[in-house]
Amino acid sequence: MLRNALEPWHLLLVAIAFIVLFGSKRLPDTARSLGKSLRILKSETRAMREEGTEADRSEGGRPAA
Repeated sequence: MLRNALEPWHLLLVAIAFIVLFGSKRLPDTARSLGKSLRILKSETRAMREEGTEADRSEGGRPAA
């Protein structure tokens, strides 16, 4: 059904749609803010993962049932 879902011309059409919708002046700002959001998400998930391993260590290293 979705064998040829992402061919190069599909990506080109999506890029053109973004340029038409947001304009070429707002795209760099939008990309920059998206990058910042992804960095924040990555750091928060890393902190949650570390917090979980510390909690496991304090419980004697046994996984929760």
